[in-house]
Amino acid sequence: MPLTHALADRRSLIATLALLPLAACATPMGRYTVEQAVRRLLQLSSERAFARLTEPGGFYDDQLTRITPPDLGGGTGGAVLSALLRTNAVRSRVAMALNDVAVDLADNAAPIVMDAVQRMTLSDAVSVLRGGPTAASDLLAREARGSVVDALLPGASRALRSDMFEMLSAALSASGGRDYAALADNVSNQIGDAIFRAIGREEAEIRRDPRATGDPVLIALLG
Repeated sequence: MPLTHALADRRSLIATLALLPLAACATPMGRYTVEQAVRRLLQLSSERAFARLTEPGGFYDDQLTRITPPDLGGGTGGAVLSALLRTNAVRSRVAMALNDVAVDLADNAAPIVMDAVQRMTLSDAVSVLRGGPTAASDLLAREARGSVVDALLPGASRALRSDMFEMLSAALSASGGRDYAALADNVSNQIGDAIFRAIGREEAEIRRDPRATGDPVLIALLG
């Protein structure tokens, strides 16, 4: 199908989506349905995001994804930790170590995200076409964020008890493990949020310039 015809079909499809029942939205776009095209958008966005995040400094060097040392407050260990982290040198060292952990753990999240992409439903595709620049990623986050954080938590817990964080051991051991758990939970949630923000940024860029992907399906859907 010539590209001009594909683009015309795409514009016609989007213009009529709001008027059609969901069952009618399975209309193929060439050899692909809208649902399959949205999966391609999410898959490419996710692949690009993980490629960046798993590079050295992939989290720390980017304000959008940087993991920060949390202030646990309250408990004995948390209060001591908070006091330690008021020192810029210590806070910076801990932040860099946390972001190194995030890079190592991102691989654990990738298959979960990709599996969620493949489970997207037709109603998801319709909402994406009606949504904004990160509509697909936002939907993916609602579906998969909990599973991603759960997968990250064991690795984060092990990493925080390693020699990399020996400066925190005395502070956190005072709480009998409670603050270790709180810190691991906080870090896992930060990593999960950072992953979906990174995917959203890639989606927005693909939507902005779909031709740069060289993918005829994405060009037809988004061009």
